[in-house]
Order: sequence, then structure tokens, then C-alpha cells
Amino acid sequence: MRNLRRLLVLVLCWAGSRQGQAQFFPPAPAQDSAILLMNGEAHLGNGQVIANSVIRLEGGKITLVADATTARIVRNGARIINCYGKKIYPGLIAANSDLGLSEIELVRATNDFSEVGDYNSDVRSIIAYNTDSRVIPTVRSNGVLLAQTCPQGGVISGSSSVVQLDAWNWEDAAYRADDGIHLNWPAWFNFNYDPETGIGALQQNSHYASQVDALRTFFLNARAYLAEPKHAQTNLKYQAMQPVLAGEANLYIHADDLRQILAALEFIKTMQVKGVLVGARDAWMCAKQLATDQVPVILFRPQSLPAYDDAAYDQPYKTAALLQQAGVLFCITDVSYWEQRNLPFQAGETVAYGLGKEQALSAITLNAAKILGIAGRCGSLEVGKDATLVISDGDLLDMKTSQVVMAFIQGRTVNLDNEQKQLFEIYKKKYGLR
Repeated sequence: MRNLRRLLVLVLCWAGSRQGQAQFFPPAPAQDSAILLMNGEAHLGNGQVIANSVIRLEGGKITLVADATTARIVRNGARIINCYGKKIYPGLIAANSDLGLSEIELVRATNDFSEVGDYNSDVRSIIAYNTDSRVIPTVRSNGVLLAQTCPQGGVISGSSSVVQLDAWNWEDAAYRADDGIHLNWPAWFNFNYDPETGIGALQQNSHYASQVDALRTFFLNARAYLAEPKHAQTNLKYQAMQPVLAGEANLYIHADDLRQILAALEFIKTMQVKGVLVGARDAWMCAKQLATDQVPVILFRPQSLPAYDDAAYDQPYKTAALLQQAGVLFCITDVSYWEQRNLPFQAGETVAYGLGKEQALSAITLNAAKILGIAGRCGSLEVGKDATLVISDGDLLDMKTSQVVMAFIQGRTVNLDNEQKQLFEIYKKKYGLR
């Protein structure tokens, strides 16, 4: 009885300590009635803009996208939301993210994106995805509604999956499970740090050739293993390569240096797989070859510093425009899971350096959906696709004016509150601000 009292006291103390703090944000219920979004400026994600639009959401799908000035609109009991003066966009897609796999970077126990060992093709990031992460609402409230959760580390990190960011558990969140395997291409140079002198220097990777040979051997062995109908023992690492080697899933090759990229392109041809370059810092140097080989690019963080002393100061800003001009299919992403909230502003940076505004929007919506293999369901505001979209008071790509006021995932009205907003409101009271 005494222990029971102590437990009750502890529970009451814990509950009291939670007063005024951030609360859990439960997923929204399924759409139960039709919705008409009226009079908003719709940016469809495919390059088209409708200045005065009407969009009907029904059963979690988009059933009408039209010009409100000419379309015949039948209400049929639908709830009308007046979007006059607002802009409507497809839900943003964060490619190559560890969102939901990491909570506090400096606390190892909260980081579930990396496994020990070099060849981990059998690792599935989706089963480690944490829908209760406090980071997810902060990203979602800025228009990012879908994300590709990716493993890291080793030579072959494992498989990624695409999730929607409003779910009870990873099974509900899964939008496209196991969309591809992630491979970290061996580096040409390694950074060696001498702790005695405190000096570090780049040195050529003397093991580069053997590391590439080991990669080829792994892929050839996996192909040979899968060619046999029966095995005495199951090799999970080889078995996990089946979708990639069959062309059903992507092989995401992480490479930045030009020599890495060229070697990766040759590897893609030799192994006859659907390759996607990730990072691709120097992709602008071989943009024509990328376009010819039809290899898409997931471009990291345009808001970066140049990689070389003799590079143009604005090279990272204009790389996206150079890829667009060459005809390369690409999307834009940030690096860290919590920084994905800045995804629209990363895309907006490229507009000032040669990319069209609608092209920049496509780089974080439809292009990303095409690369991740989900373009039939999302990425643009088109009839038949999921009703996953964002409504903003200003330009979503402009940090100064962007203010997301409403969002839908598959027709469900998403809660845009988050812990940071709640803390802001709390401390406004402390200082007497309205």
C-alpha cells in the first residue's frame, strides 16, 4: 500500500510538471466530408498557376482543380474554405532525411539511423521511425508533409522509406516502404587528424580501388544468389538487394566529388540498376552526362559555402539552375532532420540564382515525388492524387512572407501546432507581449 501511494505521488508530480509544457499532437481523423477550397492562388507543382482557383477534396483525394471564374461548381454539401488572398501548394517532400530517426543529436540513445557494420542492405529504416518525435510537428508546420527516412553509415546503409508526417505508428505512416537501398561511394580522399600536433590534412585514399572492387563483388554475389531458386540458408543481405537488382527500387548513391560521381555513373551502367545521385555537390560539372544517362539527383542544401578555393562564391546557389538547364531531373533537400523545416527557403534561394519560381517549387514537390516513385499519388495538385497540400498567407518559398495557415494530408486537416509555438506563447505572457 505504501508503494502504491508513492507511485501515485510520483505520477501526480509528473503530471503537475507537464502543466504549461508542450502537449502531444494526435493524428487527425480521416476526412468525413467534402471540402471546397475557393479563390486561392493555386501553384500546382507542375509549373502551372491558377490565379483564382477552386479545389475539391473528397475521400482524401483531389476531385477537382479548376479556374473558379469559369468552372461550374456544385457544392453538394461540401464545406467551403475561402482562400482569398492565400496561396495553395502541394505538400512539400523532404528527400533523404533522418527525420523520425533522430531526436537529440548529442544523445546517442535517440539516434536510430545507423547500424554497425559496412554492408547492411537488410536494415530497414521504417521500423525505427518514431511518429512521436517532437521534431516532426516543427517541420510539418512549415509545409513539409512527406519525408524519405533514410539510414546512414557503412558502405551500404540499408533501405529507406517514404512516410507521411501525421500518424500513430510507423505502419500508418508508411507511404512507400523500402523505396531503395543507400550506398555511400568510397571517398577519393580521407581527412587524417594528428591529435599530437592538432593538424589535419587531406590524403588520398589508398584503399579506394579495393573498396570499389568489394562493392562490385557484393553486387555480383547478390545477383548470383538471387538467380538460384533455392538455398540451404537464407542470406538476408543478398535477399534485400532483390528489388534494386530487379529495377523495382532505386539505388541511392551518395557522392559529392566529381570523380566519385563519374565512377558511380559507370557503376550504375555496369550493374544495370535505377541509380539516383545523393548529395551531388559537383553534379553541375557533369550535368550533360547526367541528363544523357537519365540519372536523377537529390541535391543537398543550396545554401552552402563553395567547396573549392577557386570556385565561384555563388556556385551552390546556382547549381540547381545549371541542372535544370541541362535537363537533369533533380530535387532539393536539406541535410539535418530538424533543418528540413527550411526546405522551402532552400528552394527559394535558387530562384535568385537562375531557377524559375515554379521550377523551384517542383524541386521540392513533383520532382521529388518522381524520384521517390510516388508521383502517381502526390507531388502536384491534380485530380486523382492524394489531397496533400498546404495553404499559406504568403509566398511559401520566401522566408519573409511565408506563413502556413492550413495543411491537409490525404484530406485530413493537420494540426500545425508544435512545441516551439507553444513556448513562444508562454514566454510572450512572461514579458507582457500580445
